[in-house]
Amino acid sequence: MKTSTLEDFYKEVAPHIAAGISKEIGHFNVFSIAETIARVKEKNQMPYNRRTFYKISLIKGRNKAEYADKVIDIQEQALLFATPKVPYHYVPLDEYQDGYFCIFTDEFLNRNITGMALDELPIFKPGGYPVFQLTAQESQELTIIFDKMNRELSGNYAFKYDLLRNYVLELIHYGQKLQPATVAQPLHNASARVTALFIELLERQFPIESPRQQLQLRTAKDYAGRLAVHVNHLNKVLKEATGKTTTELISGRVIQEAKILLKQTDWNISEISDSLGFEELAHFSNFFRKQTSVAPLAFRS
Repeated sequence: MKTSTLEDFYKEVAPHIAAGISKEIGHFNVFSIAETIARVKEKNQMPYNRRTFYKISLIKGRNKAEYADKVIDIQEQALLFATPKVPYHYVPLDEYQDGYFCIFTDEFLNRNITGMALDELPIFKPGGYPVFQLTAQESQELTIIFDKMNRELSGNYAFKYDLLRNYVLELIHYGQKLQPATVAQPLHNASARVTALFIELLERQFPIESPRQQLQLRTAKDYAGRLAVHVNHLNKVLKEATGKTTTELISGRVIQEAKILLKQTDWNISEISDSLGFEELAHFSNFFRKQTSVAPLAFRS
C-alpha cells in the first residue's frame, strides 16, 4: 500500500504551493476542498492511502467515506478526522463539493501543547468512529474556524502559528464533544487501564506496510505476557469492558488489516498470510472464511 508523505501530497494536490513551514515547529496548512478536487486528476475520488500527517476535514456535499473496512455515507456535511495509522479516502457523490481541510504533523501539535500524544486523544484513538454528521449550525460554526485559519495563515502576525495551533485544538475539542460520553470519558480505574493498554498494544502492531513485516503478537497469551497479567484476567477485563474476548478483539483487528491488504495492495495471498503471522496459507484462508464467509481471493475480486 502506498504511504503518502507531505511531499507526495503537495506534488499530487497542490504542486503550486511550497511544502510549508520549518521542521522545528512542524507543518501546517489549510485548503479549500472545491479547489483541491479541481486539481486532482481523478476528480471522482480522493487518493486512498496511509498518510504521514494528520488531517481534519469539513466536508460539504454527499460523499462516501471509507476508513479501513468501514464505509460511511455523508448526506450533507460532516467533520472528518484522519491519522497516519488508518488509510481512508472519500468519493464525492454529487458534483457540488465544498468545505475545508487542514493538515498538520505531530511536531506541530506535540505533547507539550496537548498534554498527551496525539494518538492518545480520544478523537484519534484507534478503533474510533472518526466521521461526524453535522447540522447546518454546526457546519457554520466550523466554517468560521477554518475561515480564521485561512486569514491567519496568509497574515504576518509574529505568533500566528501559536494561534493556528489553538484553532486546530478547537477543532479537535469540537469533534470530541460530538463523541458519545462513554467514548470521550477518560479512563481511570485499573480494569479500564488494562483495557486501554491492550488496545494500544494491539494497534501498535499495525499498519503492516511491507510483506517483510510480520506481527509480533498473535495470541491472547502473547498480549497477557507483554502486559504482565494472567491471560484469564485479561480476558475477563476485556469481556467486561468491550463485550468481546481477547481472541475476538485480536481476530477482529487482524481481519480488518487483512481486508485492507487484500483490497489496497498487490501482495499475493501467501505474502499477506505470512505478514499476519499465519504459519500456513490454509490456516489464513480458513480464518478469513470463518470471519467473513468468503475466501480471500473472492473478497479481493
